[in-house]
Order: sequence, then structure tokens, then C-alpha cells
Amino acid sequence: QVQLVESGGGLVQAGDSLRLACAASGRTFSFYAWFRQTPGKERELVGGTRWSRSETYYAESVKGRFTISRDNAKNSVYLQMNSLKPDDTGVYYCAARAYYADEYPKGVSDYDYWGQGTQVTVSS
Repeated sequence: QVQLVESGGGLVQAGDSLRLACAASGRTFSFYAWFRQTPGKERELVGGTRWSRSETYYAESVKGRFTISRDNAKNSVYLQMNSLKPDDTGVYYCAARAYYADEYPKGVSDYDYWGQGTQVTVSS
């Protein structure tokens, strides 16, 4: 059974750091990504990684602050979030895509599997 399980969310102050983890089971995927969603807004891609090579993608809003890493042996990906801002508040979702794509997939519909989400709240 394919499953993605996120952990690591919480309530922090602006400037603090958090590390989210996504543990995948059942298979490995071509792409892993982190999305976030706030009330009234569409789910947006924060960043992701292509499993077959060391390729990562970051949204402009998080470049230089967030870092994606992975542990192949554990089939897990991580999102290290530094210098957090109140605008980073939202529910963060781990997503995975099974199939290859030439360009890095950036849309919600590009991903086949989703975790349950973990809340990140950054207070000012």
C-alpha cells in the first residue's frame, strides 16, 4: 500500500526554523514535492526533488531559506525551513509522482499521491 506520512509541523516564531519529514512506503517515486495551502488560496508548490538525480526545485518565495534533502535508504524526503516568516504559515503536504517528466512537474494535478498534511504556523 502506497502511503506518504508527514511529520514535523508546529507553531514557531518568525525567524525560527522547522524541519518537515515525509516518509514514503509502498514504492519509490520519480518526483517528491512539498506543497502548502492557506485558507482561501490554491495549493502551491514550495519545492521538490527528482529521485533519479540530484535535481531540486524551489519556489522563488522560499529560495535561500528552504532546503530539500532526502534519505534514499529510508525513502524519505525532508524540508528544512529556516528564517520562517508569517507568510509561510499553512498546511504543508508531501506529494509524489510515479512517472517520469522532462520538466519538473509543478502542478497539483501532476502528483499521484499525497500525505495528510501538517500544520505550520509562524507567528510574528
